[in-house]
Amino acid sequence: MRSLHDGRRLGPSSRRGHRGVTRGLALDLGSSRTRVWVPGHGVLADSDVHDDSGTESGPGRPVRRGRIVDPESCGRLLGRIADTALGTDRTGTVIVVSHPVLAGARHRAAAAELIAGLGPTTVIALDSARAAAACAGPRTGGPLLVVDIGAGLTEVTVLVDGQVRDARQAETGLDDLDPARPPAAVARTVLDMITQMWKQDRHGAVLGALRKGPLLTGGGAARPDITDGIALRLGVPVRPADDPATAVVRGAGLVLSSVLRRAGTAPAPTGETG
Repeated sequence: MRSLHDGRRLGPSSRRGHRGVTRGLALDLGSSRTRVWVPGHGVLADSDVHDDSGTESGPGRPVRRGRIVDPESCGRLLGRIADTALGTDRTGTVIVVSHPVLAGARHRAAAAELIAGLGPTTVIALDSARAAAACAGPRTGGPLLVVDIGAGLTEVTVLVDGQVRDARQAETGLDDLDPARPPAAVARTVLDMITQMWKQDRHGAVLGALRKGPLLTGGGAARPDITDGIALRLGVPVRPADDPATAVVRGAGLVLSSVLRRAGTAPAPTGETG
């Protein structure tokens, strides 16, 4: 199990400034899917971004447990996505890419190199917890606990005023569940991570976030057997995000829309991101 105290650097970064950007896309490089959000189109269907070689699903998927394990296949996939969404001329484009909160330096470096190779003017890295919070909207003011249950990772993050206060990560997810048994292990893992965070919390942020109710994202948040188990063990209501499997990429899309709007190239969002 990993935690924020392992010393991993967090926070958004950009390769260049935002001046002059006119087009863009948002990416969520997940273990089971690569989701894409494009202004004017919303979230593209999975079939629009599958790798023709089949490496995006099954044993050969290029991203596993929050790490890019096959840069060549991932680069081909991202190249096809960029060609479809942005065309061959990438001048004046911006790409917002989400990553696990506790993504390691190797994954961040590999993602940055692959996306820089696409030729966008601006690259913005955004952790998945803040992307999900952006998608959830203004109701997430104050301390917020984000529980992201994906195919290969489960992460719990405490946000305070939009910044990461603490985070935990377990390399287990939906792919590890036995279809013949109840998914109790996921709820236990979430409870263990929150308990550890609570023991090290000196400012009451975890308790305040729990009173509000954790925000659940990822594919696991769409399963009542998992969300009910988490609520039962925590003893508080939980709040699955709307369409939780796409919440992160839609939140990244909102960040992208904000960048384009400031550049004068996109209308103000209407609240519909998909």
